Amino acid sequence: MNINPILIVAGEPNSIFLEIFFKAIKSNKFKTPIILIASKKILLLQMKKLNFKKKIKILNYNKLNLKDLDNKYINLINVDYEQKYAFKKITNKSNKYINESFEVAFKILKKGLSTKMINGPISKKNLLNKKYLGITEYLAKKFKSKSNAMLIYNKELSVCPITTHLPINLVAKSINKKILKEKIYLIDKFYKDKIGFKPTIAVTGLNPHCESINRYNEDKEIILPIIKNLKKRVNIYGPFPADTIFLKNNRKKFDVIVGMYHDQVLTPMKTIFEYDAINITLGLPFIRISPDHGPNEKMIGKNKSNPLSLIKAITFLDRN
Repeated sequence: MNINPILIVAGEPNSIFLEIFFKAIKSNKFKTPIILIASKKILLLQMKKLNFKKKIKILNYNKLNLKDLDNKYINLINVDYEQKYAFKKITNKSNKYINESFEVAFKILKKGLSTKMINGPISKKNLLNKKYLGITEYLAKKFKSKSNAMLIYNKELSVCPITTHLPINLVAKSINKKILKEKIYLIDKFYKDKIGFKPTIAVTGLNPHCESINRYNEDKEIILPIIKNLKKRVNIYGPFPADTIFLKNNRKKFDVIVGMYHDQVLTPMKTIFEYDAINITLGLPFIRISPDHGPNEKMIGKNKSNPLSLIKAITFLDRN
């Protein structure tokens, strides 16, 4: 039997992630073994604070025996973290710990012991320090991935922003035929390989109503030609005005809506589905998912955070 465990990097220690992790594994029985990569000290503190009880099994990531994994325990790879920094405001004090946690996961992935990873939220401002736009780009660099895409996935409708965490004044300069083509091919391949069908994809325009007062209109010069070019291989349509494509009777015609920038598609997506969506990175040699929420440090310890997105992330990998 081929055992392919789900690696979970807890991420920012000053966040709600361990709370929703406890809720996720308490209320669900997952078949696939789960390995948590986190600080034992922080884990025990959170378990005590939230009155969560489960036995912990410490694993050595250099000598992993996958046959011994059992979800009756929290299978933990311990990464040291200074307890004095716990449950405080998010600062760069967490960076060394988070980087070490990711590196442990990367070693396991590169050994071929797993092809499934979930990471908890991190502070992009502190950890990535302007070197990367987000974790998607950070992972792509680490695994030398030439093309990647961020897919916010729900079985009813998914979205993909062509540009991710860019300031709005840089978006237009970053839209080109090559990047559009690469990301649309990744979406089409992912759906065929992992979901089991060829998706129907809508593409939004960049400008309001796909019109521009400038002489150069990206919708006509870049987006429309690439849609026409891809039609022979991909079920693709557009460009559509972004202000109407998410209306109920419009969006129900499509499996995926591709937008030109982050908030153009993520704002309506989160309004419609709230926590019922997961962030999947396409283009990596493994499946990487993160729950669709941030650290939310103000809610730490209150036991009120919604675990649905993490449950959806684990469930997706449990079935694929």
